[in-house]
Amino acid sequence: KTVEDTLYERFKTVFGVDAYLVAASRTDAGVHALGQVALLKTSLDVDSILLKQAWNDKLPSDIVIRSIEKADSFFHPQRNVLQKTYWYHIFPKRPLPFISRYGWFYKRPFDVEKLKIGLNVFIGTHDFRSFCASDYQKDTTRTIQDIQLVYIKRYNIYRIEVYGQRFLYNMIRRIVGASLYVASRKELSQQDLQQALAAKTPQQVLPNAPPLGLLLYKIVYTK
Repeated sequence: KTVEDTLYERFKTVFGVDAYLVAASRTDAGVHALGQVALLKTSLDVDSILLKQAWNDKLPSDIVIRSIEKADSFFHPQRNVLQKTYWYHIFPKRPLPFISRYGWFYKRPFDVEKLKIGLNVFIGTHDFRSFCASDYQKDTTRTIQDIQLVYIKRYNIYRIEVYGQRFLYNMIRRIVGASLYVASRKELSQQDLQQALAAKTPQQVLPNAPPLGLLLYKIVYTK
């Protein structure tokens, strides 16, 4: 069951007409999206505000349409992407139940500075074959424009902000999981991350972070 399928099914239920619906980015089960973008093509002629209200009324509580705008005929959510921003949230201590589903409670103490150094290994253009879910993709070279580590005192969380144009399946979760693993063990260093990256094999042993901490925050398009 996917968000895209649910949106499509509820649209047909409400308006009784078919439609073409495609999202900008597919996310794993358990991953959240605040800034997902989707394209709807339909013969239905209805005001955007009324469309949003009627559609939202039939959606489950874990999906909400934040805005609807008319797009140019050439627009496609998967093209002309300038930058995608993903956030990954880490709880260093057990969180309150109200926010626990939006981050990873990492039970082992970790060195924050070491985590920053480890994440910096992945900035730039690299072959990320060692940090994607499988080896079915021929082109695994991607560019990470920047990675920032921010502490949010109010919620006692660390936010890893990752910026780039395109990402591989499971790429960010593998980077986060591996970097935290190294940052929580004295016998490991950034060289272990560099070696894993250079090995270019998805069978590397560094762990994958769980999906619940990952959030697609924003997508920016070229004009």
